[in-house]
Amino acid sequence: MRKKTIHDIDVRSRRVLVRVDYNVPLDGGGAIADDTRIRATLPTIRYLQEQGARILLCSHLGRPGGRVAEDLRLAPVARRLAELLDHPVRALTDCIGPEVEDAALEMEKGEIVLLENLRFHPEEKANDPAFAQQLARPAEIFVNDAFGACHRAHASVVGVPRHLPAVAGMLLHREIDVFARVLQDPGRPFAMVSGGAKVSDKLGVLDNIITTVDVLLIGGGMAATFLTSRGCAVGASAVEDGQLDWVRHLEAKAQSRSVKLLLPRDVVIAESLDADAPTRTVPVSEIPDGWTIADIGPAAREDFAREIARCRTVIWNGPMGVFEHPQFAAGTRRIAAALASLDGTAVVGGGSTAEAVAAFGCADRMSHVSTGGGATLTLLAGQPLPGVEALLDAEG
Repeated sequence: MRKKTIHDIDVRSRRVLVRVDYNVPLDGGGAIADDTRIRATLPTIRYLQEQGARILLCSHLGRPGGRVAEDLRLAPVARRLAELLDHPVRALTDCIGPEVEDAALEMEKGEIVLLENLRFHPEEKANDPAFAQQLARPAEIFVNDAFGACHRAHASVVGVPRHLPAVAGMLLHREIDVFARVLQDPGRPFAMVSGGAKVSDKLGVLDNIITTVDVLLIGGGMAATFLTSRGCAVGASAVEDGQLDWVRHLEAKAQSRSVKLLLPRDVVIAESLDADAPTRTVPVSEIPDGWTIADIGPAAREDFAREIARCRTVIWNGPMGVFEHPQFAAGTRRIAAALASLDGTAVVGGGSTAEAVAAFGCADRMSHVSTGGGATLTLLAGQPLPGVEALLDAEG
């Protein structure tokens, strides 16, 4: 079901509360390490400015546990947003209450205010109705442009739309549109590359996507559980014993649907996952006791790259190894390069996968890099997003 967007509602001169996802990574000194999520909201904010709207932005940052945490205030985000927009952004010290309501009444057309971290209040995660009402009170329209938060049934995501006309921003609309097109009518062959640490994090995704894809490539730490299910000894690698039967079921399901399920045939191993740990490359049948899989090996990298090259559509979610350390980054880097060269549609899931393609300088060569981690997994699992369900339906 299609949802209304900011182009379907009159926002001229109105006070508009925009839920954004400014949960950006911070470096050790509290500075913003990656402003991708801030940049992604600029089209929506600029459109609202052009319409003369009075813009109140709200977001969470980190996990303050329902209390004020000085190192998780949004003032640095406001400064960076102001730089990107070349326009002042006023940062408030709370997200509800008299300060917010007074600021909203005083705002001029095109003015931007960033409310304080929503998660300083425990009522945000609890989806408290009174808190949602307080958030909504200063505004006349609600715009959700926080795709990365849409899988959360929080007050600012699903509570506020009960009090205001609620529509999608340009970022949210694009995210939903891209995934709908890719999952419903992909160019074929269609592949998914799945990595990350745990099979249990991807149960819904893999069970759903296996009914759609032609090829499924498995890397990352989760490959250890798949290899174990095939009888390989994987040394000290983490294996989810409780998922072995499920993995065998998935492999049988893939075989019954003629889906090619490819595991790495060699891996980079180490005695620890520390940055300075010595490494070895071995076939998956020769992983010694006490050693841990840290990346896919060179033969696997080329196997995966060849499969990707013959596809017309590829979705990638989850790194191939501990890419944050250079000696474990080659597999993830190779997949990023293969997708960047794809003659087709390359969609990158959010979270650590998006961080990886940005780190390797490949992001601008992808068809789409999602801003959502958990939200992406929810969509790939074929499940509805509460934040999207709460918006007004489009007509027709």
